[in-house]
Amino acid sequence: MIVKNTFSLKIFAVAALLLTGALVLSSLPMGAQSAPASAESVKERPLRSLADLNQAFIDIAAEVKPTVVTVSTERLLSYRQTSPFGNDPFEFFFGPRGRQQQAPEQEYRQTGLGSGVIVSGDGRILTNNHVVDKADSIFVRTFDGRRYTASVIGVDPKTDIAVLDIDGEDFDYLTIGNSDDLQVGELVIAVGSPMSENLAYTVTQGIVSAKGRSNVGLTDYENFIQTDAAINPGNSGGPLVNLDGELIGLNTAIASRSGGFQGIGFAVPSNMARQVMNSLVTDGRVVRGWLGVSIQDVNEDIARALKLKETHGALVGDVLADSPAERAGFESGDVIVTMNGDVISNSAQLRNRVAASPPETEVKFEVNREGDRQNLTVKLGELPSDAALAGGTRDLNDLLGFAVSSLDREATERYSLDGRAKGVIVTEVESGSAAARAGLREGDLILSIDRTLVGSVADFSELTSGKERGDSILLRIQREGSGFFVAFTL
Repeated sequence: MIVKNTFSLKIFAVAALLLTGALVLSSLPMGAQSAPASAESVKERPLRSLADLNQAFIDIAAEVKPTVVTVSTERLLSYRQTSPFGNDPFEFFFGPRGRQQQAPEQEYRQTGLGSGVIVSGDGRILTNNHVVDKADSIFVRTFDGRRYTASVIGVDPKTDIAVLDIDGEDFDYLTIGNSDDLQVGELVIAVGSPMSENLAYTVTQGIVSAKGRSNVGLTDYENFIQTDAAINPGNSGGPLVNLDGELIGLNTAIASRSGGFQGIGFAVPSNMARQVMNSLVTDGRVVRGWLGVSIQDVNEDIARALKLKETHGALVGDVLADSPAERAGFESGDVIVTMNGDVISNSAQLRNRVAASPPETEVKFEVNREGDRQNLTVKLGELPSDAALAGGTRDLNDLLGFAVSSLDREATERYSLDGRAKGVIVTEVESGSAAARAGLREGDLILSIDRTLVGSVADFSELTSGKERGDSILLRIQREGSGFFVAFTL
């Protein structure tokens, strides 16, 4: 329907703007803490007009932009040029000649672009792992135009977080806020470098559309903030900021049918990013709590079968032998309904909460066991280190030419494997690598390395950590129910 009454349209627009101003004003309580870079918090400033509202967004953008960086990466790749006739056209027509010719190997540089945010005065930067993954060189350009070579402190693919470092001091930086305090409907601002460096420091504004988004299929630990602030390729790793000018999320991905922004963006919560960063800086790896159970969501059919009144909670499938859960008395069929008094909505929430708790933490759970409520106290263990990668593991993957992950329930379902299978799953094989030429494929289940059984990614890392270029490796593989060996030289 086309509206022809332009006067009514103008009245509606003005009313909408005034309503927006009133909503913003009502959400700005006095006396809030000021961000370090600001002499006066926007929240402490009364808004009397739309001009004041406009100035508030200008001031927030001015505070945030100097802390945002453009991250560019380079990766050197090699290939051999081939023709329809093979490497030697003469041989195609007249048969093989005495001397075999092979096309010379050529190289080209693959470049990438993303964003990041400085979170300390000495140059520590938070960004996404997928922005810097497999890069040979990483460069950072700051708001004032300076270009730095960045080093990787550590990465965690399971949350898509990377921590970088640049040499220098007295950088402008963004304070990390508490993402747990974030409310659906709260106004937020996204800053980054969408599409190209020519569009660096683009500022967009929106609201928090939802919290706790999981099962999106992006990372292993998902607790995304959903926002309608415009996010496009190149925004990855840039900050999502609240009206205090605090970092409350790292913009990570979009849901789109077109490849461009369609109003659904996802950001890693700042609390998750901070926990991962601190662990990587302190320990060189991500240390996570471990309960030792396999869990799944409670749907309507499961709730009906278990005679549950509601569909929230996490259903325990298996209890691992000699795990903290087994020692605490967990049983298969238990439905975990609370953790330290907080209601558990689904399995993803429980998994994130346990992983974010330090090992040796004493945690109280309430479970529904065959209709009866029981309280169980657990001292969490440490999740095996295969749950995260520090900077050095990437070099090992580059040497091997492939990457693996643990055989969890998601991987078992994705690759249609037997639930009783043991080993590690191949998640990526680099094109043109020795592994690829030997026939290794994504989805292959590695059962052993050099005739030694592999039960976890920790076993895999231990068995391959001493490998060097020129060494041979023998893998026993299971594919589509059949077992065979794959051997190649690194």
